[in-house]
Amino acid sequence: MDIAIGLPARPLDGGRDHVLSWAASADVGPFSSLVIGDRVIAPAHEALTALAAAAGVTRRIRLMASLVVGPTRETTLLARQSATIQALSGGRLSLGLGVGIREEDFSATRTTFHDRGRRFETQLAQIRLLWAGEGLDDGTPPTGIPLGDGGAPELLIGGYVDAVAGRVARWGDGFMAPGGGEPARMAAVWRNVADAWADAGRSGAPRWVAGTYFALGPDAAAQARRYIEAYYGYDPVVAARRLRDLPTTPRQVLDAIRRHADDGVDELIMRPVIADPAMRDRLADLVAP
Repeated sequence: MDIAIGLPARPLDGGRDHVLSWAASADVGPFSSLVIGDRVIAPAHEALTALAAAAGVTRRIRLMASLVVGPTRETTLLARQSATIQALSGGRLSLGLGVGIREEDFSATRTTFHDRGRRFETQLAQIRLLWAGEGLDDGTPPTGIPLGDGGAPELLIGGYVDAVAGRVARWGDGFMAPGGGEPARMAAVWRNVADAWADAGRSGAPRWVAGTYFALGPDAAAQARRYIEAYYGYDPVVAARRLRDLPTTPRQVLDAIRRHADDGVDELIMRPVIADPAMRDRLADLVAP
């Protein structure tokens, strides 16, 4: 199983130099991907722009968006932006897309919230057409997106609702569960994805990318609690669930990695709760071959 590392991208964490030095250090190894989340209402750099900047200071590591809230974005521009990162990075982009759960992100972009699932279905189909160099059914002509030698980006579709399995089978290259979750629930979602993939006649197997937060070093448990309560304060039940499964010691980190590997996960995103390079380096020491 590959281990990916989160990219802290909040200006409060140090801005440009911090983000780019973090990316360059992660490129040395042993991590498989550099991963950033996406929100509209958040004190953080925009996900695809941050990955484009990271592409310029890296050569090896994959660049992963986890997850871009697709229905808050115009589809043709999203397809072009992601294709440009794919081309200029030499084919290293994994684009994670999901419907989003926070209504304020939709209000801020003047997009509708309650029909986002239906619009997301249309968006996924259109992105595939645009990446293939085709026009859209509404008369939009081919847009001339240059993908480069790497072809289309890897498309990972995330979420926890039943509809995700069919979306992955129809349009995705894999399934993404970026925020983690209870092992039994994740295993059930994954079985649905694998079944839908087989029923659709897809060859091979979909990729499974999972994720967890982690903390290492002095005061790790307290740092984890502060971060989770701040980020998930809108839902105390979700916050408690995240804290219950969050590893804060080397042994707990290794146990979490082994558990995900045993479940069949292909790549595990490790998201640090603070933007301290020492935390990244402690994880690197633990997972280095």
